[in-house]
Amino acid sequence: MSESNATILVIDDELRSLETLERTLSFDFTVFTASSVSQAREILNEQWIQVILCDQLMPEMTGVEFLQEVREKWPETIRIIISGYTEAEDIITGINKAGIYQYITKPWQPDKLILTLQNAVQLFDLQRQNELLAIELKMTADSAKRIMDSRRQKLKDAYQDDNGIIRAQNSPMDRVCDQIQQIAGYDVSVLLCGESGTGKELAARALHYNSLRWDKAFVVENCGALPDELLESELFGHKKGAFTGAVNDHTGLFERADGGTVFLDEIGEVSQAFQVKLLRVLQEGEIRPVGATRTRKIDVRVIAATNRDLEQEVREGRFRKDLYFRLAAMIIQLPPLHERRNDIPVLANYLLDQAMSNLGKKVSGISQEAMNCLKAYHWSGNVRELQNEVQRMLVMAREGEMLGAELLSPRVLMSVEPEEQQEMSLLNSFDGTLKERIENIEVKILYETLVRHRWNKTKAAEELGLSRVGLRGKLERYGLEKVELLPAAETSNA
Repeated sequence: MSESNATILVIDDELRSLETLERTLSFDFTVFTASSVSQAREILNEQWIQVILCDQLMPEMTGVEFLQEVREKWPETIRIIISGYTEAEDIITGINKAGIYQYITKPWQPDKLILTLQNAVQLFDLQRQNELLAIELKMTADSAKRIMDSRRQKLKDAYQDDNGIIRAQNSPMDRVCDQIQQIAGYDVSVLLCGESGTGKELAARALHYNSLRWDKAFVVENCGALPDELLESELFGHKKGAFTGAVNDHTGLFERADGGTVFLDEIGEVSQAFQVKLLRVLQEGEIRPVGATRTRKIDVRVIAATNRDLEQEVREGRFRKDLYFRLAAMIIQLPPLHERRNDIPVLANYLLDQAMSNLGKKVSGISQEAMNCLKAYHWSGNVRELQNEVQRMLVMAREGEMLGAELLSPRVLMSVEPEEQQEMSLLNSFDGTLKERIENIEVKILYETLVRHRWNKTKAAEELGLSRVGLRGKLERYGLEKVELLPAAETSNA
């Protein structure tokens, strides 16, 4: 384990759960474990811990109570609760009293948990950098403003060039970019529709940074991640004492974004009760924090996004028609990645450049064979899934080598057939006789195994339980030959 890995402390009194979390996280982080609060205190006194992942229900005290203690003694450490219980009051208490960064529910998903912890580590680093800047520079208001203006200008510039959307020539995304350019300058609400991972937040940022509000705040809220009570507090704010755990006034995102843009992701997930509250805010242009007696005027542009068919939700009575028409003054539909196959090489190379920069590891590119596999795969997770696949290949590769097809996940390899087989129509589908269907499966298995073993026929035959002669016969029968590995095309924007 590299000494430069972020340090995570996992606290759980259930040993099996503790071991599972340690196995899941140990590849990406330096993990310390504690089965009790007393053990956790000893580790915190001896080790430099960046993030704590703590179970809520423990014998000595609750996770929130312990993290409240951590907040006082080790305030720079990022604090996360993991629990099978999601009472809104517990979440709010955790956020207010213990300064909890995230409240993760069980059962957790490994990829999402790792991503949450990576974001927490980034926040830890940013906090330390901000502290150092404040101490060393002692910035005046004017110098701080110049820095902020410079950063905003850089963001604006990034979204001026093709809206910051990476694509090939004659891409289906061209239409999306044209719509963004046409709509951005008008102060109307926009609804972004598309599958998860298609880049809706990227499109929302492009709309903001190409609008007249570009020099004001752009804030994001995932509406599907919070219960109504907490979502209302996050968006509209609350007064001290408004509910249990509200120990201070809290400014909501709408007020923070005054003059700018609010991006409401997963808007289709909110309850009908909250839809009424949101509709009132959009109609009146004012908010009332929870527990407040007076309203406050706000001036924001709302951009919403959903992976649901909201028109169908309206017809079936699950989404208010009046709110839908408030949000959908303009609608932009983002195509899924499997409809943008010519964009995949450009995106893959761009994502590889990003991954190499983030991981500090260099390779010479993606082979043509691997790129063909990437283009053939369906990508149900869209660009986000492609990003994970490229990063996985980079991690598994040797420094300086080309990323070959053997580094791809089995699910990606199994979705591809060699070019020589594409003209064999019966073998490219599950139509035909039983014999033909079995042959189709056999081709896929042979090809995936050969690619994984870099076309080493001895190893492939050994894995498949065939003799070399038997394997050679099958390759000749199906016309399977090694595809030459060629460097992938250079990254470019349309």
